[in-house]
Amino acid sequence: MKKKLALILTAAMIAGTLTACGGSAETTAETETAEETTEEATEATEAADTDAEAQTGELQVITVAATAVPHAEILEAAKPLLAEQGYDLQVTVFDDYVQPNNVVESGEIDANYFQHIPYLESFNAEQGTHLVNVGGIHYEPFGIYAGTESDLANISDGATIAVPNDTTNEARALLLLQDNDLITLDEDAGINATILDIKENPHNIEFVELEAAQVPKVLGEVSFAVINGNYALDAGLNAKTDALATEESDSLAAQTYVNIIAVKEGNEENEGVKALVNVLKSDEIKKFIEETYEGAVVPFEG
Repeated sequence: MKKKLALILTAAMIAGTLTACGGSAETTAETETAEETTEEATEATEAADTDAEAQTGELQVITVAATAVPHAEILEAAKPLLAEQGYDLQVTVFDDYVQPNNVVESGEIDANYFQHIPYLESFNAEQGTHLVNVGGIHYEPFGIYAGTESDLANISDGATIAVPNDTTNEARALLLLQDNDLITLDEDAGINATILDIKENPHNIEFVELEAAQVPKVLGEVSFAVINGNYALDAGLNAKTDALATEESDSLAAQTYVNIIAVKEGNEENEGVKALVNVLKSDEIKKFIEETYEGAVVPFEG
């Protein structure tokens, strides 16, 4: 703007000087030439300003909070696809299930990718947050993994089994143990089951309740452990190849525990978030998931 003003003032001074000298035809021509030069300089300055703005703001930023595996890895695969659509995807990795929701609720980050719907609903109820699901992306089969014992059919009396301690994931772990005839739950417990809902425990199993991320770390100290898919992957375990038993991909769990993109209520129509969900549901990302995780992570088709 300073260059533009200086050029305009210079042009005015030239025009004023030449007019005061007599206003001949030659003077008029010189004045018109000066004005044309000024207009060209102004246009060049404005064009440069526009180019600078384009260079600094050509990609719209989308921020996402995620746990490391597989969520952040999948988001990294989505980055170039989103860049093609004009978005700069920026991912912040967390190692717990609380902060990713808190930073979205506070508005620090646009969306998160780490949780399933029952956990989101439970978190909203317990924490008073206002988070909503804007799209299901994938499903991670829960698995029962060997610790100090490796044969579920011959589990020892008094065996210890580590399970996640948050409401929804503990229920999921208990349902998987029930599916493998290790315990029987109250038939009304469903996805809200806790160890208090265990009606039959023929092997006198002792349950070790831990924060989900800590469960893989105690495999050497317990008989068995029921581990979330993402934390199993983070520990170098694959539900398809390493688990003694897993949830079926076509089971109710696959529909109930699909991992989602969540935003704060009111931000559902954010164009960047919509683009993010569409890319994560694309054939390119489905192929990436299938080839990378070999059944430990399954694209959601709903």
